[in-house]
Amino acid sequence: MDTNNSPIKPIALYLPQFHAIPENDSWWGKGFTEWTNVRKTKPVFEGHYQPHVPADGDYYDLNDVEVMRKQADLAKAYGIYGFCFYHYWFNGKLLLEKPLEQWLTSDIDFNYCLSWANESWTRRWDGKDKEILQVQSYSLEDDLAHIKYLMKFFRDPRYIKIGNKPVLLVYRSEIHPFIEEATMIWRKEAKKAGFDDLYLIRMENFSRDDDPVKSGFDAGMEFAPDVSCQGLKIHKRKKFQYLFNKLLHTTGIRKNGIYENGVYDYITMKNNMENRQIPAYPYFRCACPSWDNSPRKRKHARIFVNSSPELFGAWVKKLADYTKNNLPKDRQFLFINAWNEWAEGCHLEPDQKYGEDFLKSLKDNI
Repeated sequence: MDTNNSPIKPIALYLPQFHAIPENDSWWGKGFTEWTNVRKTKPVFEGHYQPHVPADGDYYDLNDVEVMRKQADLAKAYGIYGFCFYHYWFNGKLLLEKPLEQWLTSDIDFNYCLSWANESWTRRWDGKDKEILQVQSYSLEDDLAHIKYLMKFFRDPRYIKIGNKPVLLVYRSEIHPFIEEATMIWRKEAKKAGFDDLYLIRMENFSRDDDPVKSGFDAGMEFAPDVSCQGLKIHKRKKFQYLFNKLLHTTGIRKNGIYENGVYDYITMKNNMENRQIPAYPYFRCACPSWDNSPRKRKHARIFVNSSPELFGAWVKKLADYTKNNLPKDRQFLFINAWNEWAEGCHLEPDQKYGEDFLKSLKDNI
């Protein structure tokens, strides 16, 4: 079911972290959700836009399905085609699954698909990347069990499909040790269930060296922001002054936060991603309204400055033009990172600073 008149189908990535679960209670403290970090964030340099506060002050709880209905209605009103829910599966153990499960049994009239976020969970938010909270391990037996679990979503008429092929994304296919064999199992099970096949998309936040078709995928999807496309690396502490001086004229940064974080220019990143070399394989584009993960990381955060609804809209227009000219009409998807990544300063959901301006820019440029 289409939700806008444009041939472009924007799909917004969606984080289900906004409800408490026993595991997060144990690891991070009673009642922990994504809002915990968002609420306690402070600016780390002069002019730094933090905290991000929801426009209506509603730090919602996704245990309430009516919250999700309201989100879907808002997204639809601004031309968004569907949500791509992050999905967490660890050898049969599910985490943060309740929003998706309740969506399935609801009558919310909105499209969706899934991205398997297949990383181990660690304490990287505390700077302890090697301390594993929930391990992700792999086996072909588990790949079979996983795809069987997903079938109930694929059968949902709201699930995004290309023809009779459910769309499934994988966040980090390169860390799956036998991903090609896994995709063969997934496709076989989909056909047994009555689908023509699956349409598998490799997300390319970390690896984009090989044609995804070689590892069993149909297409790749760029991930925004792409720091490798920025032209500025994460600088060591002693080199921050150089970056500080470079940004001084456009950002007004004056204080010490720059020395503990990587600060980047949204405009440069946007321009570089717009003009990047496009691979020969099928490739879906992605834009982000902003990015700032300092709520999650007190040090070594990646903070992009100079974003605005106008710049985001111009980026969307460029990517929409690419999508119209390079992708078949049945798969003109344009991904947006993200609907509600509040702790990474990356959300289309209205905040008190911009209201619905980013949503308006999206609608006006697709």
